[in-house]
Amino acid sequence: MNNEKQDQHKTSNVQVISRAAKILRALRDHPKGLSLSEIAKEVDLARSTVQRIVTTLEQERFVVAASTSGGIRLGPEITLLAAAVRSDVREEIRPFLIHLSNVVNETVDLSVLDNGKVLFVDQIVAPHPLQATSQPGASFPLHCTANGKAILASLPRAEIEKLLPEQLKPYNDQTITNREELIKELEGVCKDGIAFAREEHIQGICAVGAVVFDSMRNLHAVSIPIPFTRFYGNEEKLAAALLDTCQKINHHFASKQ
Repeated sequence: MNNEKQDQHKTSNVQVISRAAKILRALRDHPKGLSLSEIAKEVDLARSTVQRIVTTLEQERFVVAASTSGGIRLGPEITLLAAAVRSDVREEIRPFLIHLSNVVNETVDLSVLDNGKVLFVDQIVAPHPLQATSQPGASFPLHCTANGKAILASLPRAEIEKLLPEQLKPYNDQTITNREELIKELEGVCKDGIAFAREEHIQGICAVGAVVFDSMRNLHAVSIPIPFTRFYGNEEKLAAALLDTCQKINHHFASKQ
């Protein structure tokens, strides 16, 4: 193969990788899945081109059929790759979580956005008889949790609209079920950098949450879940300690860029 043909071959390979990356990003923003035609529209490619790339991605388990919609969604291999990245990030963030837990003497969680829910990836448990704990690997809804609201408030309005279901599930009388009311609250969260959940998901459990970004600008949420008996009256103290820790985490990762 002469040099010109080699260069053309390399360019073609790079183009395929770039197109595959665009497709994966489009699916990331639509956790419920997209049809081939919808993907083609999102990435501005011919449907036949999308079909060829999706077929290869499916063979490698990067995408799978979405059972509910009949379309395509991200597959298990993406989850495994993301878990490897999260493991490294988790180890870097953990000392900050331990420090925060010691400062407020409460449990501290680390979570990420995963398939339209909040996925817990790490936790520092405080030594209290009465605790609010969620095992790493557990998933919670976005609209009624402090970490979920913090993540939502960090996203563009269009992405928020895609992630929120048409009907927000009521978990109890405190849950916000009106989309516009929730979005208005998220505007305040975006401005202040702090989110609160006041017994909106689990009766008797409150929380405060904020977001951090790792060196690759991936979004994480740090939250302090706490029984209501130790929450009310201490919101400002908890929020101040959390924001201080999140600023330190962001500075840590920014210094590595």
